[in-house]
This record gives sequence, C-alpha cells and structure tokens, in this order.
Amino acid sequence: MRTSRHAGRRRLGTVVAQGAVVALVVGATSAFAVLHKEVTVDVDGATVQVEGFGRTVGQVLAAGGIHVGERDLVAPAAGDPVSKGEQIVVRHARQLDVEVDGSEKTVWTTALTVGEAVEALGLRDGEVRLSASRGSSLGRGTLRVSTQKTIHLVVDGQVIDGISTASTVRDALKDIGLVLEEGDQVSVPLDAAAVDGLAVLVTRGASTGEVVTEAVPFPTEEVEDDKLLKGTRVVTQAGRAGVRTTTYELDVVGGVVVGRTVVTSVVTREPVTQKVKIGTSDLPTSTAVSPGTAQALGKEMAAARGWGDDQFACLLTLWNHESGWRVNAANRSSGAYGIAQALPGSKMASVASDWRTNPATQITWGLNYIAGRYKTPCGAWQHFTVKHWY
Repeated sequence: MRTSRHAGRRRLGTVVAQGAVVALVVGATSAFAVLHKEVTVDVDGATVQVEGFGRTVGQVLAAGGIHVGERDLVAPAAGDPVSKGEQIVVRHARQLDVEVDGSEKTVWTTALTVGEAVEALGLRDGEVRLSASRGSSLGRGTLRVSTQKTIHLVVDGQVIDGISTASTVRDALKDIGLVLEEGDQVSVPLDAAAVDGLAVLVTRGASTGEVVTEAVPFPTEEVEDDKLLKGTRVVTQAGRAGVRTTTYELDVVGGVVVGRTVVTSVVTREPVTQKVKIGTSDLPTSTAVSPGTAQALGKEMAAARGWGDDQFACLLTLWNHESGWRVNAANRSSGAYGIAQALPGSKMASVASDWRTNPATQITWGLNYIAGRYKTPCGAWQHFTVKHWY
C-alpha cells in the first residue's frame, strides 16, 4: 500500500510539472503573437512594410530599423499603442535654408516639397514667388521666397500703387507695367530688393528723338463686399500701367530743338484696372448650435479657454467655411483634413492618435493652432476674410 501511494504521488507531480510547462509554452506563444506586428510605414513619401515586436509605434519602428528623432513627425505618435495592420507616417526633419524678401534664415521642416515647406511658413498660392516650383522636391540649396508687396511709383507726374511679388525693383517695375527708356533715372537701384511700401521716383530722361513713350496710370475699381469685415481691402486683380507712344515733329534751329509738335499719340498698351473689394460686414454674431454636435463641443471647449460667445461666433463661421464641422472633411488637392482642416491632417497626432475620427482631438488641435497664430478665433476669421485661408 505504501509503495502504491508513493507511485501515485510521483505520477501526480509529473502531471503538474507537465501542465506548468504547457502553460508556459502557451503563455509565451500568446505574448509572441500579441507583440508581433506587421505595419505599413510611409517614410518620407516611400511606403515600406515593417515587421517587428513591440507594444508602441516607436518600438515597432525601431525593430524595423526606422529611427526617428525629436523633430521628426510620427503619426500616430511614437508612444501610442500600435496594432496589426496600422498605417504609420514618418517624416524626418531636415534643416532648410530660406531667404524671404532678402532675409536669410534656417528652419527645420518635415515637408517633402517646396509647396509644403512654404505653407509651413504661413505663405500660400497667389502671394509669393518662389525660386523653384511648388511641386518639386526640396533640394539642398537655398529656397528663395518673395512675398506680395505694394510698390509706390511716382512717374510722369502720376502716382501708381502697384502690386508685385517680384524680389527686385527691376522685376517689380515690369510686373506693374512700367517701361524704362534710355536716360530714365530711378531713385533706387534696379537690382535692390523690393520691399512692401517701397517708394520709387522715376525721372524721364530728355528725349532728342522723335518718339516718346509714357506710362498710362491704371484705374482702380472698388466694390463693396458684405462677406468681408469692415475696414478690409482685398486686391482681387493687380493693376498694370499702360503705355502711350507719342511721335513729335521737332523744330530745329542751328542744331537746337526750339519746338515740338505732336504728330501722333497712341496708347500702345491698355492699362489693366486694379480691382479691390471693400469689406462692409460686421463680425459674425450667430452662436446657435444643436446639443450633442461637434459645434456644441467646440463651444464648450472655447468657453473653457475664456472665449465667449463673440469669439465662438467667429469660430463657428470659420469652421463652417472650412469643413462644415465634419470630422472626416478631406481636401483632396491640398491634403488638409478634419474640422479645423489641419495640413497635413497628421499634425493632429500631436494631440492624440485618434485624430482621424475624434472631434475633441481635432478641436483641441484647432484651438491650439488659432491661439498660437492668431490669438483669438476672430483674429483667425479676419485673416480668412482677406486670404481665404487661415
């Protein structure tokens, strides 16, 4: 009997040990399956498949040999949990030398193209002239940017306020339509940088010939626009000076011109009218929203920042124009996404990884952006009425 009992105990111990081994194997296999991830990563515009072990985005990227630094853009964020099949965006930051209206600086950017880099500087189409096309990849050289500016010309006894994005006085005069003749004098060097508000005096040289060209100032047409705030002026079409060509018959006595008679005087290039919209609207006033909507959430979050109904009225109108307050609003041409139309949408990953679907995440990012750049929603709305973007 004693021998039988000992044998039973030995068999029981063996079974327990075998069970423990099986449990360890099963546990290890389960952990292996949980940590093993296959994800798709867009690295600086190139798509790669990454397979590795980790619980977070950063761990899986490291396992796949993709290194990211503090300035790099990672969406979802490196510390966020990662799941199988996740799509991850990585943009490595690089230093870019930029010259804006002759002023040089170096910035960090995660942009892939010239257009993206310029937009990150707060500049967009129609108000800049670039040294490279917007769609081209960022090179190693300096990116030169010339912004829109007003040049005040005094020529032929007339004052001409022209609009140009040229970087030099010479090119700005061409944009405005002024033709310089031999002997004309300009108050600033033609190769000098064109800056906003620059005044240029042009003194016509004395002509000894029979043909003289003169600038024909362009007219300005102003139209009231109730979609723009009061006090806002928006140039919708830049004016361009015309050219008048006059032929004279000279009276010469002893080699000296003693008189001139006009033979013909023809406008050889018609001036282009400068069109300006004049704002007549007051600030938005409507703050009515439906309970439980993204707009209602936005009103609460704006109030939490100390922005009252006056500021929320501007925010409501602004994002109605931008996205209709739709969480999945996508601009296919630019890549802007979400309620606040972040460009690119992955910027909102700085708030949370659910930026694609969570209105609170998108609104938080949007309010942060407005506060940092325009101070208030009404400041952002006022900029929008002029530039049609914010």
